[in-house]
Amino acid sequence: MQTATHLDREHCVRAVRSKDARFDGWFYTAVLTTGIYCRPSCPVVPPRPENMTFYPSAAACQQAGFRACKRCRPDTSPGSPEWNLRADLVARAMRLIADGVVDREGVPGLAARLGYSTRQVERQLLAELGAGPLALARAQRAQTARLLIETTALPMAEIAFAAGFSSIRTFNDTVREVFALSPSELRGRAPARRTPGDGTPGTLCLRLPFRAPLNPANLFGHLAATAVPGVEEWRDGAYRRTLRLPYGHGIVALTPRPDHIACRLTLGDLRDLAVAISRCRRLLDLDADPVAVDDRLRTDPLLAPLVDEAPGRRVPRTVDEAEFAVRAVLGQQVSTAAARTHAARLVTAHGKPLDDPEGGLTHLFPSPEALAAVDPEALAMPRTRRTTFTTLVRQLADGTLHLGVESDWAEARARLLALPGFGPWTVDVIAMRALGDPDAFLPTDLGIRRAAGALGLPSTPAALTARAEAWRPWRAYAVQYLWATDSHPINVLPV
Repeated sequence: MQTATHLDREHCVRAVRSKDARFDGWFYTAVLTTGIYCRPSCPVVPPRPENMTFYPSAAACQQAGFRACKRCRPDTSPGSPEWNLRADLVARAMRLIADGVVDREGVPGLAARLGYSTRQVERQLLAELGAGPLALARAQRAQTARLLIETTALPMAEIAFAAGFSSIRTFNDTVREVFALSPSELRGRAPARRTPGDGTPGTLCLRLPFRAPLNPANLFGHLAATAVPGVEEWRDGAYRRTLRLPYGHGIVALTPRPDHIACRLTLGDLRDLAVAISRCRRLLDLDADPVAVDDRLRTDPLLAPLVDEAPGRRVPRTVDEAEFAVRAVLGQQVSTAAARTHAARLVTAHGKPLDDPEGGLTHLFPSPEALAAVDPEALAMPRTRRTTFTTLVRQLADGTLHLGVESDWAEARARLLALPGFGPWTVDVIAMRALGDPDAFLPTDLGIRRAAGALGLPSTPAALTARAEAWRPWRAYAVQYLWATDSHPINVLPV
């Protein structure tokens, strides 16, 4: 039996004894005497330290022969913040696995996207996580299957294929092995909270967990204030938007609750469920570790009052990196309202129409391929920005530039800076919100400089950058706290 060598055993034991939910998803506790594995905050009496062993992933626990605890349900804990903090091979691979690449393209496809050999990818994942890409993808399939079993009335055969299993037998064997229950037994034990029978096919209601605290004001305020008509809207207390997914399209409604995010998904193909959940979690930055972030920012005495007043701010991100890059260009040197108007025109003219019987969503955001085919003369924007726009969408369409969860942040930054019309502000906005770099910083942003000056921080870009060295690796979160000093609608949860 092999555990990951980088886990500090004493630290893990203390977290389990204190039932510290902040460490859920960081590591898992396997109990030698019972053969089960738990999250650190499991409500049962902690086992004796000599009976505990620790793993960095649920997949490693399962591969070592442990079953998931039926009390704390460790497979439903938030994901590890580690994979959104780093841009090395392992972190990029984990983001791709969460996005379903192994299920769709196999391990060779995963390795090709990362630019490494299959053997190198498997070796590094095994060394750090105690499990290879197939085992990690299998654990995700098991989690998706459990979600469908417990929250829908779908037949088991449909669930098996929607969760990504190649056969009913493999589905049954995996569920039994991971949860020590058959699929029907798992459904029988679940609370009676099936998706409401509203007549909408492919609709699921889920709960997305997060690490507390979470401040929804700037998170949902930003998404609502910048929403592109037809693609996004704020309706009945929920942020709604359309999703382009590997097997089809979807519509999601996300509503902030005190202890979770309520997620209502309508999917054209249920095989997209795991990918849709992963992208929604990424959009809302739900796998962040807000305590670690806020503790670091509080070390600056001028930032500390902002953190203490409204802790738990997240970085609003995106479900489509290419879409966000296009929108960043449309937003250069114009107001939020003007950027929305430009984007809405593109959506109406070039987006793929879809039907939304529950609201005002009408289109998918246009793909880079569709935008690359647009006549540049038809674009209502200055000539220099038109050149920036057409160069970007052409490179996104032909694969010269690729922005995705597997992107190397430094390489993507360099490629973006080489494009005409891309300066540090645009590149860092894309790095922060599309690529997910938690340390992206915007020292030239007018709102940041104004907020810094009001707080007594340096307001010139060079001096502010020097001061912000102490905020690393969480400068993107410092941006959220500084932006929040303004009365702009992006900082206010809509009524």
